[in-house]
Amino acid sequence: MIKNQLDKAFFENSRDKLAFDNSIREISEQCTECGICVKQCAFLKKYGTPKKIAENWQPQNEHALTMPFACSLCSLCTAVCPVKIDPRRMFLEMRRFATASGNIDFTKQKLLLNFEKRGTSKRYSFYGLPAGSDTVLFPGCALAGSRPQRVIQLFEHLQGSIPNLGIVLDCCTKPSHDLGRSAYFHAMFSEMQQYLIRHGIKNVLVACPSCYAVFNQYSKGLTIRTVYEILAREYWQPESFFPAEAVTIQDSCVTRFENNIQNSVRKLIRARGLSYAEMKHHAKKTLCCGEGGGAHFLAPDLAGHWAKMRKPEVGGKRIITYCAGCAHFLAGVGPTAHLLDLLFDPAATLAGRAKVAKSPFTYVNRLLLKWKFKRKMKYGLCRERIYCCEE
Repeated sequence: MIKNQLDKAFFENSRDKLAFDNSIREISEQCTECGICVKQCAFLKKYGTPKKIAENWQPQNEHALTMPFACSLCSLCTAVCPVKIDPRRMFLEMRRFATASGNIDFTKQKLLLNFEKRGTSKRYSFYGLPAGSDTVLFPGCALAGSRPQRVIQLFEHLQGSIPNLGIVLDCCTKPSHDLGRSAYFHAMFSEMQQYLIRHGIKNVLVACPSCYAVFNQYSKGLTIRTVYEILAREYWQPESFFPAEAVTIQDSCVTRFENNIQNSVRKLIRARGLSYAEMKHHAKKTLCCGEGGGAHFLAPDLAGHWAKMRKPEVGGKRIITYCAGCAHFLAGVGPTAHLLDLLFDPAATLAGRAKVAKSPFTYVNRLLLKWKFKRKMKYGLCRERIYCCEE
């Protein structure tokens, strides 16, 4: 199949073309150019207000086509906008248009797409559904690779209240979604969703904020919750040996509007006997860690600006986050730990000794994790994913 033919056909569907036109029109007509979002964002400081970008964008220009891929798609502009417009949506639609045009190659994002491709492959994927299971744990790619022991501990802990819990090791294909590869994303995500529903799954528990964002927006017929909301319902014994100094919290930008998740995370930290100090930018106004939208592959200087803004707000405190990507990207800002590290091995975590793997060992960990789950229990149904939409 000719490159981008699927995306072109998908985009030219009247509904998708209408979404593109509406997003441009909304920003052009409603942006007041107050400058509030520009003050927060290195990308907008470079390219101008959302209104200026919308009105001056020339899709026949190669530079204009690549420009939206430098945006982190973090939605901070949307969060601070006084007239409630959504510039992020416009930049995502521009990415979709650029991809459908056939004039974009993803050479610089090849590492990201290879990461996604492995996640959906037969070698790395695994679905284990016990007989009668209606709920699965979907840990996501990054957590499974960097902290496989936490995935095992989390699964076993959840089994205490959900005996027939299933496991799905797969990729939600958010990288393709964010790069505007709409046809591929929808084909892959729909196949996964339909498989789960067809085999009686009703609930998906996710540990990755990005996976939550994808499932929450696109899944139909499934109830989506984060594991943090489930864990926050329990009693966790506070540890008396914890230091008195406060930690701070990095909220994931993809869940900036999800109060329930943010509150659950804070409840779990308090339940562990820790106090926390909020950064200036938190919750709804949190800052991207620098990973968002794959922008760091194309514009590392712009993506890196988020970490520079974050560092003085951290003030030397230990950062607790519930996103494996944030934990990786903010390691240079200050000592950073994943919330699951804190819950399941608090002493090592607060001493900076929590076991965390980096690439290429993350890929080995994912294979070993799959092997352990395949042998962990008897499944009524299991599969390795072999479906792959033609790219």
